[in-house]
Amino acid sequence: MADLTHFNQHGEAIMVDVSAKKETAREALAEGSITMSRECFQKIKDGSMGKGDVLGVARIAGIMGAKRTADLIPLCHILNLTKVEIHFSLEEERCAVRAACTVRTTGKTGVEMEALTGVNIALLTIYDMCKAVDKTMEMGEIHLCEKSGGKSGRFVRTPEKTKETKI
Repeated sequence: MADLTHFNQHGEAIMVDVSAKKETAREALAEGSITMSRECFQKIKDGSMGKGDVLGVARIAGIMGAKRTADLIPLCHILNLTKVEIHFSLEEERCAVRAACTVRTTGKTGVEMEALTGVNIALLTIYDMCKAVDKTMEMGEIHLCEKSGGKSGRFVRTPEKTKETKI
């Protein structure tokens, strides 16, 4: 278990000690999507969903989720986030909403989990606000697109494969 940083020599779960690490600027971008029926997609697009502004509420929920990541993922560090931004794009052909979450901080550990949490919470909020119209919605394609900062440098996901490079 020597390579697993969240376990001690006895195999017990621990929070990684980052006190000796240098603070660096860190940023992560994650994406995911939710597919739905044509009727549901059109209601989101037109802003006519009965519960209100679906994407506006999902944006706030995603930001709040990113900020609360350490409360949801047991071994995550509490981070002082300096930026959380959620963007949505509507994919007409697929009847899908794509969510992208960018998170930034200056700290001793990365913000990948915060970006992934922000995307997941935004998508779950869309589901919650639209489930009266379509219970068959599917969330997926959730992944880290890129991250920068820290000892491991920059990571960029490419369509054909993932690729890591140090800067």
